[in-house]
Amino acid sequence: MMAPATTHHLYPPFPAELSTAPLVSVSLAKLEASDGAESKAFFNACRSLGFFYLDTTGSPLGRTLVAEAEQLNDLQANFFKLPNQQKEEYAREKVDPFFGYRHGDLGTCHDDGTPKRNESYNMRKDDFEGNCEALPHPGLIKEHWSLLQSYVRHCRAVIDLMLTHLEVHLELPIGTLANLHRIKERSGDHVRFNQRAIQPYSDGDAKQGEHTDFGTLTILFNWLGGLQIRRPDTEDWVYVKPVPGHAIINLGDSLVKFTAGILRSNVHRVVVPPAPQDTITRNSLVYFSRPEDTVVLRRLRGGLIDKQPRAEILEPEMTSQEWILRRSVGDLKGVYTHSGGLELRPQMAAGRV
Repeated sequence: MMAPATTHHLYPPFPAELSTAPLVSVSLAKLEASDGAESKAFFNACRSLGFFYLDTTGSPLGRTLVAEAEQLNDLQANFFKLPNQQKEEYAREKVDPFFGYRHGDLGTCHDDGTPKRNESYNMRKDDFEGNCEALPHPGLIKEHWSLLQSYVRHCRAVIDLMLTHLEVHLELPIGTLANLHRIKERSGDHVRFNQRAIQPYSDGDAKQGEHTDFGTLTILFNWLGGLQIRRPDTEDWVYVKPVPGHAIINLGDSLVKFTAGILRSNVHRVVVPPAPQDTITRNSLVYFSRPEDTVVLRRLRGGLIDKQPRAEILEPEMTSQEWILRRSVGDLKGVYTHSGGLELRPQMAAGRV
């Protein structure tokens, strides 16, 4: 089967000569078919780099996911075109400490005189699943509610599949991880629209943006470069090249905690895209999965985890909800490394996820 149609060809090309991150490609169709070699490649990627491409070719689920991501990329472009005053009615300060609209002014203006902003909009899974009373949303979002519902469920289908493969390789009873991530239970899962304005590269901004994801598994669709990972073997920062028909998957802090460091949550950041892509406003679409709100983030028992050494200094235990709030807007700003745990960095900005 052919790869799903995408709009990558409408953007300036990613420079072929640029050194890029060594992400392996894992076939969604083969994971769905329980292909042993592909499952092992997936597990190795989760242990070694914590980032990989998910190739959607040959998978009806993958084809649908890509098609919906393309539609949502159009939707987010229209969302960010809304007047700033209208978007600010749904700011986090007004609707929720974590979910809603957020922006940072860059101190410069567009040609029409409006201030340049980096912007994001977080929409929680629980709103789309009816797990709670929905937060306020602009009319444009409500008009596309069914698309967002469908996208959430398809992302979760992919994530649940990957969790099952992890359970097998970790030698845990099937359902061990999945039962911490039930779609009908309250959690920090959310869809995020991202937009970065055209801007010059800044070492300070790049440093401030270094982070690990707080949760479990992240599904990312990019149309332009800008995402960088820090290579664990060299400490060098390298771009992740967007590949049509492929999602970028990375692991978050909770899987490191649950598995006593067997799995990797790798440090990454978003910077200015490489030329000639740096002349285009950059949008990205993210689905973040998190454990259920009441799940305590601590080492699980059983399988390979029991064979891992125990840390001499125990980290404080907290629920997933507490971890997310403290990492995003509280007092635990930093990066969560594979071997060192949480490295606090007071200079980092809140909300880097």
